[in-house]
Amino acid sequence: MDRNQRRPAEAAWQRVYSDVAKGVRFYSRIPLPALPFEADPHGLPDFRAVAPVLPLAAVVIAVLPALVLAATLRLGLGAWLSAALTVAVLTLVTGAFHEVGLADTADGFGGGGTRERRLEIMRDSLIGSFGASALVLAFFLRIGGLATLAERLAPVQAALVVVIVAALSRTAGLIPMTLLPPARMDGAAYAVGQPSRRSLLAATALTTAIAVPLGLIARLPLSGITLMLASSALAGLILTRLSHRLIGGHTGDVAGAVQQIAEVGGLVALLLAVEP
Repeated sequence: MDRNQRRPAEAAWQRVYSDVAKGVRFYSRIPLPALPFEADPHGLPDFRAVAPVLPLAAVVIAVLPALVLAATLRLGLGAWLSAALTVAVLTLVTGAFHEVGLADTADGFGGGGTRERRLEIMRDSLIGSFGASALVLAFFLRIGGLATLAERLAPVQAALVVVIVAALSRTAGLIPMTLLPPARMDGAAYAVGQPSRRSLLAATALTTAIAVPLGLIARLPLSGITLMLASSALAGLILTRLSHRLIGGHTGDVAGAVQQIAEVGGLVALLLAVEP
């Protein structure tokens, strides 16, 4: 292959690297340095380009929490403490990015009587009773689900589950962004652009290509992997429908709420297939 033939291939891979890096920066606090070929590494990502490779960004984000889970289990800290530390590290890595979305969505959907009031509540930085309850339940369910899996699986197997669920849940968060218009024209959901259905399908295919091999390496039952995929998609579709009915579109908070619910759903779905 001569130089002229290599250039398009190199440019394509550079775009992939750049889009993955933008996804990692957007969804986490991981201090990725600017890549040599990036024009604006600190600007908002364009989700029309980032969406197809978002599962790869999710894998990068999940590496440290997965290693924490495997290490703490190996050190004998027990399933529940190990799961709690893992979720704590994951929350720190993401800067509670998705948790904020869950709390705001719960407050808005639960406390507002009109579309305008719901959006107003979701924009408010204060957390109400619905949001606080949603956060507490989400943390308990995530820690409990991961701890129960850690009791049934070897440390490396449990660590791979963390990576799989990270990819599944963040891909599910693309569903409302793709199927609904932004609920307001001045939020981050509008600024990052709307992924196409083709981008969502590409992200789903890549997520499946990550989840199935990693699940088989971890010796997870195929039925459990299938249930994880289905439950994550179902969480995204249900909340998308609810968001359409209550606020007539989506916001970044809704995408964050989908991620949290899909993560819980993925863990519970796998538990149904993994024998005690």
